Amino acid sequence: MSAAGGAPTGEAAPYQALVAHAELELELAVRGQLSELAALGERFQELVAALPAHPPADAAALLAKARLIHERTRVELVCMREALLRDVAGAAQAKRTAAGYAGALARTSATALDRSA
Repeated sequence: MSAAGGAPTGEAAPYQALVAHAELELELAVRGQLSELAALGERFQELVAALPAHPPADAAALLAKARLIHERTRVELVCMREALLRDVAGAAQAKRTAAGYAGALARTSATALDRSA
């Protein structure tokens, strides 16, 4: 059930809030808004702390949904991490390649100078 303003009411309310929060986290992760995502960590802890020790039976589906959304968020973050690591590795390889060419160029130039002297 929802109140007139659209806010969930009843026993399911804290679980619906948890699902809504998980959906927001996933949205931010997909968008790559990591600072905003990190800022939500404290709110997640507050939502979890507000849950009753023993959830009502009708909360099982909402808890399962929140867990699945969190898993999707985790996978999104892992993929983002892997992409960043690939970018860093590519940049490091490019730097080593450039340094190798610069060293070869310097050796070639020095040899040419020696011959002309």
